[in-house]
Amino acid sequence: MSEHRERTTDEPPDRADRVDSATEAFVAHRNLLFTVAYEMLGSAADAEDVLQETWLRWVGVELDTVRDQRAYLVRIVTRQALDRLRVLRRRKESYVGPWLPEPLLTAPDVADDVELAESVSMAMLLVLETLTPTERAVFVLREVFDLEYGEIAEAVDKTPAAVRQIAHRARAHVAARRPRGAVSAADTRDALQAFQRAIETGDLQSLLDILAPDVVALSDGGGIKHALPRPILGAAKVVRLLATGWYKRGTGISVEPVQINGGPALLVRLDGELDGVLAVRVENGRVTGLYHVRNPEKLSRIERETTVTR
Repeated sequence: MSEHRERTTDEPPDRADRVDSATEAFVAHRNLLFTVAYEMLGSAADAEDVLQETWLRWVGVELDTVRDQRAYLVRIVTRQALDRLRVLRRRKESYVGPWLPEPLLTAPDVADDVELAESVSMAMLLVLETLTPTERAVFVLREVFDLEYGEIAEAVDKTPAAVRQIAHRARAHVAARRPRGAVSAADTRDALQAFQRAIETGDLQSLLDILAPDVVALSDGGGIKHALPRPILGAAKVVRLLATGWYKRGTGISVEPVQINGGPALLVRLDGELDGVLAVRVENGRVTGLYHVRNPEKLSRIERETTVTR
């Protein structure tokens, strides 16, 4: 969407000025709106669609009546994302194999905001999948973006009292399932490097040493690429999986460290061609989660950085 709009000769000046003002406000908050939509949907493609729908509604608003443009835009994007989330729920019922969020290549500074990085992580987005649409919206707006209950109530069409109850319920649900906690950047980097070395050298013992005993591996091929039909739990099983999978492909596989969704990951190439993304969850210096996205329809956002913010 262009940030500057030429005024046509047959367009009233006040209309053109209003569109320009709307565009300026929308662009100023676009990264925030994308982050809200993405955290609610786990899909960048659908988040972009929601932003288009938000823009179409926003450009028709009389800006003079809007007291807080940021809050108003968040309210529109939340309502549109809620509608899209209910559609996605039905779509996921027919999804082939396990579903993982669409990975985003994020800037290194995202990891500096620990709460934001955790909120967009693969692990957390999978936890959010277990919430109802309204619970997810309330949790994201309250816990991640720190909106007031009254603002959230307007966005989800509930009373502030009801939103408080939903927030409490969602917070307890997430707390029981969320990852066990963040680790230092140095520990994360060291664990990823050790994991990468083990992958590149085929050293199964080193791989076993860096994996937590209860590590879980998930993969998403979307019915297009081969993927695990169900999660694999346990270090020994994950090592066997890698030994009979990647290592048997010979020297054609290469990995490159990147930051995906605010956390450590490896870009996987096979014979020089992009094959997938392997996001890694690190806790207490060991790898506790492996999230392997091979579905090519979900890999467009790793060619360039996506800005997420709050």
